[in-house]
Parts: sequence; C-alpha cells; structure tokens
Amino acid sequence: MPKYKLEYIWLDGYTPVPNIRGKTRLAAEKPTSIEDCPLWGFDGSSTLQAEGSSSDCMLKPVGLYPDADRGENCFIVMCEVMMPDGTTPHPSNMRATIINDDTAWFGLEQEYFLFGKNGRPLGWPDVGYPAPQGEYYTGVGYRNVGNIAREIVDKHLDLCLAAGINHEGINAEVAKGQWEFQVFAKGSCKCADDMWVARYLLMRLCEKYEIDVEWHCKPFLGDWNGSGMHCNFSTEYMRETGGEEYFKKLMEVFEKYKDEHIAAYGPDNELRLTGLHETQSIDQFSWGVGDRGASIRVPHSFIQNDYKGYLEDRRPNSQGDPYQICSRILKTVSEVENA
Repeated sequence: MPKYKLEYIWLDGYTPVPNIRGKTRLAAEKPTSIEDCPLWGFDGSSTLQAEGSSSDCMLKPVGLYPDADRGENCFIVMCEVMMPDGTTPHPSNMRATIINDDTAWFGLEQEYFLFGKNGRPLGWPDVGYPAPQGEYYTGVGYRNVGNIAREIVDKHLDLCLAAGINHEGINAEVAKGQWEFQVFAKGSCKCADDMWVARYLLMRLCEKYEIDVEWHCKPFLGDWNGSGMHCNFSTEYMRETGGEEYFKKLMEVFEKYKDEHIAAYGPDNELRLTGLHETQSIDQFSWGVGDRGASIRVPHSFIQNDYKGYLEDRRPNSQGDPYQICSRILKTVSEVENA
C-alpha cells in the first residue's frame, strides 16, 4: 500500500517578517481536496507562537498543491495557524484578517535576488560591483544573467505550474542577480496562498544549489533597484461599475490610510521608496496614469474604459507578507464600496 507525503507548511510568529515552516505528514489515502487533510498540531513554542508551558498550536489546511519535485504521491498543504481549539485564529494568523470577497482579484509581482555562498548576488564579483544597470532587465547572455540563475528560475516556473499556481510571467529584473515572477488568482485569499507556496518552492529548490533567496527590498544601497512586490487588484464593482467619482474617492481614502498601508507593505521600505528607481517617496502618496514613479499606477486601459478595471499599488515590497498586503488593500477598498 503506497504512502502519501503531505508537506504541511505555515507561517511562524517571527516579526516583522514571518518564516515559512514545514513538516511532513504521511497518509494512507491520496487527498483529493483540503477536506481530506485533517488539522494537525505542532510545537508553537519553537516558532514564537506559544509558551513552552502551553505549546500546542493547530494547523488548518487551506490549500492543496501537487508537489512534483518530491514525486507523484506528494503534496504541499498550505495551512493557517489556529489556537488549540482548532477554530480560533492565532494572533499571528494574518490570513484570517482578510475580508472575504469572492469577487476580488489579485496579481502579485514578486522580485528577489539569488545569493551565492559568498553572500553576493549571482553574477556579482566577490569585491566591488558589476557594470551599472541598463542591460540586465529581461537580459540575455551569460554576461547579463549567468547560467545557474536562469536554470533555477525555469525549474521554479515548472514546479509552480505543476502545483497549479497560475504564474503569468517571469523575467530577469533591472539589477544584476535580480529576478521576478508574477502570480494571479481570483478570490480574496487565493493569490496570497499561491504566493507563499511559490516562495516555499523557490527556497526549497535553491537548497539543492546551495543558493539563498534574498527577499529583502534593498540588499544593496546605492544606484541599484530595490525589490518590490507590486500588487494589482480589483473587485467586481471596480471592474463592472467604477466611474471617475468612485476612482477619485478611492484615491482619497488610499491617501487617508497612507501610513497604515506602508505599515502592512513590508519592513525597511524607506530604503526602497526614495522617489528614485521607479518609486514614490515613502512619506508621499500619488497616483498617475501609466506612472511607475507613483504610489498607485493607473493603467491607460482603466481610464479609457470609463474608470473601470484594475489598479496597481507599487508600494508593497518584496519581503512583505502577501496576506497583510491583500488584507489592507481590501479593507481600504471596502470602505469606499460599502459607504
């Protein structure tokens, strides 16, 4: 009788950025949905989620993904953390803060660097810097992207597609050693779930190459692009009704909660949001049509379609928690749409 490997993964209690944790549960029957994956306990005292005197926490499955890298009898089970009763969300459970809106669509653009054992981005010299930015974005050739990096990002793409994650694209980014992948999903939590699983798959893949994924938004100061996680978003009202009055009110409320958004968008963002390198300054809010230097980029198609469609928030950074990002955006949008 075959055994099935179910890798339960979750986010720990570390701040300001949680870590991905995982442990394998063996099952006698193949799961066909998350309903086939039971709650499972873990030691919260080892993940900053409980005291040793009362250490039990529970993992509640929320997503099931085929795990092609480990084999046909293997799955990844994305979980959220619950209190010992199995029904109360743990204080570290940011997924539970997201407003339930089945009409919400999200697209997240994850930028990152790949670091070698020398603690430098792949393709960088051991001392000093590579040639200035210019030819690296969507670049081709060993001088621009090396060899191992492209091999890794291609394998990661295949693993994500096999897992059912809806990647919409990958590319080399503006700085050397920097890459990006994009994930799109419908539903208030689905894109964030998929992004965390995609991150997990990339980190696990890089173990084989003795390479680390650097999620920090500005691993090098100076004239180098930081790493963002631009968030494209829409709701049914935004796509079907919209209108100029609605849009302007929405931007007013986004500006009203500027600081709350920044707080949810990842640590050290002041290093990245400087007003340079296609960013708006962290202490300002702006929107602009096609403007990659604005807080909110408004696609030309949005204006041409009578202020209907999607918008892009360019402030979230690469290290941000997708759950917190989607939660904050939906909270702000819902204040306008439910007024």
